[in-house]
Amino acid sequence: MAIALAERAELALHVVHDERVAAFVALGLGLEGVPAVLLCTSGTAAVNFHPAVVEAGSSNVPMIVATADRPPELRGIGSPQTIDQVDLYGRAVRWFHDARVPDEADPASWRPLAQRVFSTADGGPVHLNLPFREPLLGRAGALPDTIGPPLPVPRGIAVGGPLDDYVDRQRGVIIAGGGHGQPVTTIEALAERLGWPVLADPTSGCRAFAQSVTAFDPLLRHDDFARAHAPDLVVRFGRAPASKVLSQWIAASRAPVIQVGGPGVIDPDRNVVAFCSIDELAPLSGAAGTPWMARWRHANAQAETAIDAAVAELPMSEPGVARTVAAALHDDIELVVSSSMPVRDLEWFGGPAARAHANRGANGIDGVMSTALGKALGGRPMIVVVGDIAFVHDSNVLVGLRARNADLRIVVIDNGGGGIFSFLPQAATLDGDRFEQLFGTPHGTDVLALAAAHGIAAQTVDTLGELAEAVRAPGPSVIRVVTSRADNVRHHELLNAAVAAVQR
Repeated sequence: MAIALAERAELALHVVHDERVAAFVALGLGLEGVPAVLLCTSGTAAVNFHPAVVEAGSSNVPMIVATADRPPELRGIGSPQTIDQVDLYGRAVRWFHDARVPDEADPASWRPLAQRVFSTADGGPVHLNLPFREPLLGRAGALPDTIGPPLPVPRGIAVGGPLDDYVDRQRGVIIAGGGHGQPVTTIEALAERLGWPVLADPTSGCRAFAQSVTAFDPLLRHDDFARAHAPDLVVRFGRAPASKVLSQWIAASRAPVIQVGGPGVIDPDRNVVAFCSIDELAPLSGAAGTPWMARWRHANAQAETAIDAAVAELPMSEPGVARTVAAALHDDIELVVSSSMPVRDLEWFGGPAARAHANRGANGIDGVMSTALGKALGGRPMIVVVGDIAFVHDSNVLVGLRARNADLRIVVIDNGGGGIFSFLPQAATLDGDRFEQLFGTPHGTDVLALAAAHGIAAQTVDTLGELAEAVRAPGPSVIRVVTSRADNVRHHELLNAAVAAVQR
């Protein structure tokens, strides 16, 4: 299979030394809408694909997983490098097929199988298990004749039909999250027609709208603002943003939630009253002609000004990193962020310019840099922002990176452990040593030395100005930002207080 793939001139071939990294690279490639073929040998190599397959399955990312296997007669008898690969990825894949051992008898039968695999993978990962008998080295023959187009594969979830009249409320908000699958112009047009704010996370692509409220998290932490702006109806596109404050505010309002688009079923708080298409929102009359939108826009402008001023007064801060990286983006550069603190800082403090991809299907921090590499292999410069634990966990992405045609600029927020846990009850409840042992988990890795071991240019930046200059320079590169987990909690408190102060 490897030889056959390598000999197809129309395919781009990427050899990745670590299977887990390879799978997330395939995920990044698949984000462009065309499935990558992910090939490995039998045994635990296939198991290492699993985290990325789960993410692809949760996010409807196209992917074709082709695992080599032993033939049926060598399974279950202790043959080396043989495990049970049947349904290895469970319900994470859209389809599993344990192919028969290939032979010369009927080569045309493989074309319909390949067609079904490719068409099904359009909506998520497909697992094709490929047993081979010795000899395991062959010559790729001519492809069989092409066949007609595949049958359409059902996608998405069923919608509930026309909305009931009772959900036509005036004071509404639109929540825009990742994975919504809608042209952003249609969401923008809906918001303009209804006169409703769009509370948009950076993965939605909707932050630049005139209707967008980008500082919604710090605004909603102010109780008076949250009460005065409670909605009567919520229309959500795609996933819920990372902000727990936002979800708690919606739940407290008891407003019905209408869900448009997936991926899959999105109802984490069990308050969705209807799943529908955007066309079925036509009966909503909205708040046009009222001060509803103007109040949101004014509050957001005040909040963003306060965040700008507060970030400028702080020393190097993690919210400042998010805001600086977002401001450095332009049409030719894309951003990937880790699904821990980086995605939250970008959502809460990144401002209108923030736009990014994050692996929010399963919310893991593994494979973030590998996903960014997959996107970079498509030819566009990529910035990826990760914490130090995510960097160390995915450091095999650095293997052979200099030899790849990939402009990957890796920003590592090095706070000596897991920063998000400092915001959780564990930090206040446990004594310091126990917290560090179980949740802070400092690892002592020298980030710059690790990058240097792979021949990657690396530097530590001490100011936001230096960071802005560094992320604009072509990669591959590693840019280290040193912060303190304790200071990070204090910086968030100061920024939220600054936003609350201008709302009084």
